[in-house]
Amino acid sequence: MTGQQEIEIRTLATAGEVNAGFRVFLRAMVGLPFRDVDATGITDPGRYLGALDGADVVAGADSYGSWLAVPGGARVPHAAVTHVGVLPTHRRRGIVSGLIARQLQDIAERGEVVASLRASEAVIYERFGYGVASSAQSARVSLRRAGLRPEVPAGGTVRLVDGAVTTELLAGIYDQASWTGAIGRPAGWWRLQEISRGSDTVAHYVVVHSTDGADDGYAVYHPVQTGGWFASQDKTVTVTDFVALNDSARAGLWRHLLSLDLVDAVAFDSLALDDPLPLAVADRRAVELGSARDETWLRLVDVEAALRARSRGGEDPVVLGVRDALLAGNNGNFEVGPKSVTRTDAAADLNVDIATLAAAYLGGTRWRHLAAAGRVGVHDPDAIRRADALFTTAVLPFSGTVF
Repeated sequence: MTGQQEIEIRTLATAGEVNAGFRVFLRAMVGLPFRDVDATGITDPGRYLGALDGADVVAGADSYGSWLAVPGGARVPHAAVTHVGVLPTHRRRGIVSGLIARQLQDIAERGEVVASLRASEAVIYERFGYGVASSAQSARVSLRRAGLRPEVPAGGTVRLVDGAVTTELLAGIYDQASWTGAIGRPAGWWRLQEISRGSDTVAHYVVVHSTDGADDGYAVYHPVQTGGWFASQDKTVTVTDFVALNDSARAGLWRHLLSLDLVDAVAFDSLALDDPLPLAVADRRAVELGSARDETWLRLVDVEAALRARSRGGEDPVVLGVRDALLAGNNGNFEVGPKSVTRTDAAADLNVDIATLAAAYLGGTRWRHLAAAGRVGVHDPDAIRRADALFTTAVLPFSGTVF
């Protein structure tokens, strides 16, 4: 076996190298199906980093150029990190650490303010500065018991898009997303959805909601375990993508899904922890919620720009002392107030590492909880209260996009 000193980390330059990197990712993930797909069609050019042992790609780390919606509705430049994997023959040699460090430098040089990923293992990414910034849950709704309450808005009109599911149609709706935690879905992501649907033997259905003639939501769903469907007492459809830009769209899509014929249950792959669905049905026990799971692992690449971009509550400022082992430009003290964020030489009220700050950034994790867990160095006890007020959000962050 060759030594670690011979491993070269660089951008994968050719179609052959990009496809080799993607095959490494599929092999490393074990549980993912191998798909006959040209990876150059589902990746952003020039962003796929690889580790090469001689001429062989043995590890990779990819990303999409994107945006992230932060509290207050602003969108910041964002790198959606994906396709991270190393061959089992090359594990525990520091290769992934080298790839992620190089990737962060590359993301910073591109001017992207934040990065995020979905973690296959929960213990890997905190050491690279990623923190859990949003969570999600599944839900299963029994249609025998799940009548909507009479107060639920009527919604607009819903149409079935039969045989004409186009990226342009769905992306045109999704691109208006502004909820905290939403990310831009790049062309490669949409292409992969098309490939997945096209290779699946089960039919996928798409409905689009419109209010006053304007498309403002959609749902993608499919039946599961269709063998013996009509004799089954548990006929279930799973909603894999639910996008509602407003309350009217949400209510209209609920009405469609919860009134499907020949269906006993509707399962949602992913909902926000504070999704109002349980409040909308007459029998709340008709909605069985799954356990909370980590969703967005967030990395602040430019702390000052990220803090300035999000809205902040009306409270006296707090001085945060930030430590970042990989991106030295983030180290320092920042005075965070309701109207401004500035670097300062003043003593820190609270000290945090970059992963802890990322966990609190979108408002999904309270500062008081982080302090109780010993993850915040507290020099002014009242600063915890002020930080919670400054970072508060009206709704919990949620992405709803897996990549």
